[in-house]
Amino acid sequence: MSEEQQQEEAFRDRIATVNEKGKRIWVFPKKPKGRFYDRRKILSYFLLALIFIGPFIKIGEEPLLMLNIIKRKFVIFGQVFWPAEAYLFALGTIIMVVVVILFTLIFGRLFCGWVCPQTIFMEMLFRRIEYAIDGDWTEQKRLAKMPFKGVKLRKRLLKWFIFYAISFVIANFFLMYIIGYEEVFQIITDNPQDHVVGLIAIVAFSTVFFFVFLSFREQVCTVVCPYGRLQGVLLDKNSMVVAYDYVRGEKEKGRAKFNKKEDRATTGKGDCIDCGQCVHVCPTGIDIRNGTQLECVNCTACIDACDHMMDGVGMDRGLIRFASETQIKEGKKFKWSLKVKAYSAVMTILVIVFGILIFTRDDLQTKFQRVRGTTFTKAENGMITNMFKVNFFNKTNKDMNIQLEIDGVDAELYIIGDSIIVPKGDHYYGQIMIKADRSVLQRHKTPMNIKVFANGTLEETYEISFLGPK
Repeated sequence: MSEEQQQEEAFRDRIATVNEKGKRIWVFPKKPKGRFYDRRKILSYFLLALIFIGPFIKIGEEPLLMLNIIKRKFVIFGQVFWPAEAYLFALGTIIMVVVVILFTLIFGRLFCGWVCPQTIFMEMLFRRIEYAIDGDWTEQKRLAKMPFKGVKLRKRLLKWFIFYAISFVIANFFLMYIIGYEEVFQIITDNPQDHVVGLIAIVAFSTVFFFVFLSFREQVCTVVCPYGRLQGVLLDKNSMVVAYDYVRGEKEKGRAKFNKKEDRATTGKGDCIDCGQCVHVCPTGIDIRNGTQLECVNCTACIDACDHMMDGVGMDRGLIRFASETQIKEGKKFKWSLKVKAYSAVMTILVIVFGILIFTRDDLQTKFQRVRGTTFTKAENGMITNMFKVNFFNKTNKDMNIQLEIDGVDAELYIIGDSIIVPKGDHYYGQIMIKADRSVLQRHKTPMNIKVFANGTLEETYEISFLGPK
């Protein structure tokens, strides 16, 4: 392979933002515009609004979404999940993995460019602020080469201040999804000495977000995010991705600069006029004409740029478009492959099972356990007594008043202490005593059923073994 060919194939050996010496190449993307960008803006504003109002939306008495790792309480669409329901998390995780695989097989990394919070915040918020302060890509390049004083110093300080202020706001809302907005408001408004850990967390998250959106940027997508790595093994020739139509763009003689005096169909030149606009607008710095690449997030900026140039030279749009390798090479329409159908079937089954488990799960978790080191005690009147520890866990957002009844056996049940009230989302630990006449005991171990009522509704029937003399 010649040196020129090696240079052309170099993109396969390293990501676009790293040079041959391993140093980072800073990306200065041109400000995008076009129909897809306008649609992305509308969707992004909707998602941003949802992100910022999400913590305040409640379903019943629970938030729309909260992943409280500290209290081990997880709320999804108002439904509370607890560590004891780990099987639901395991199944939910499997479903998410299957959805990711299926979505990628069909649409590639469309999620990354259109829905991912990293892309939305970076491209629709921080990047637009940067354009407003530093100017478009050529002005940013010129500013980067200037000495750090005067105009550059003022612009940098202004940008850093705005970026950190927004990062601070994002950090607060991020914490709201973890501990709830009430806790965050308390941390901010109360005496700082009472919430040192919370304030440290806010500052830490603010600094991390500031670093990500000021410096790390597209490397989150190309280096850190596992979804980008998964793309390499999940995509196939039928996956719909942002793709360059090399059949139309290259033809027999390859791409060439536009010359309005020549007939490209006669000369055999492709429709690509080698303007480089698709490269200039790319936020990850790739050349989409090299084919599907790890760094591509399907943001469609290159589609808008190419369509604009095609309009300018009087050619048809769609040289870069959403298409599969099969569509471009063979001209076939998209169809569901056997792989897609198989994953769809698996996902459907998993979702049905998950739905059944969700709608049939118990509101109350019950456990009866014999007091350690005891068997039974015998009274003078012939009554046999057993002691049990009880543990109730209320999974709902309402307090529960628990009543217990012995079913099917002539026995007496006594609660040690006050009545059993289980607070919402909390445990109750206590003891009960069961007395039965020896005459009703059939053998050394007599099975008994305890009916558990919560607020007057039968929740569960629990079987215990009542011990007596042999």
